[in-house]
Amino acid sequence: MDRDAKAAARLTELAAKYIAREAGRSTLITPTRTLFQRDHKHAVIHFTVFPDADAPNALAFMKRHRDDFRDFIKKEGRFKMLPFIEFAIDVGEEHRRHLDEISKDIILGDSSDT
Repeated sequence: MDRDAKAAARLTELAAKYIAREAGRSTLITPTRTLFQRDHKHAVIHFTVFPDADAPNALAFMKRHRDDFRDFIKKEGRFKMLPFIEFAIDVGEEHRRHLDEISKDIILGDSSDT
């Protein structure tokens, strides 16, 4: 694993640790991946939310806690240069889940016809 991938994985892991400590228990917020810009000065942490209806509130929560999270990674992470953090809902993961539901419906629909 190269250095960039390790840094991204570490940042995703720290986000999960922070969310587990700070977020409420009524909504499940799961960091899925972190993407750095080329200059490594900015990072976007993508996450999923369950239930889906709570996604806007979860995004607002994460944005409100951006500075606190940055302080957390100063203490917990060992980064040469601390990136500015942005948060985004992982739309790709939402699409994958939707496709899984569609395929399940197709498979179940086909098996009931036979």
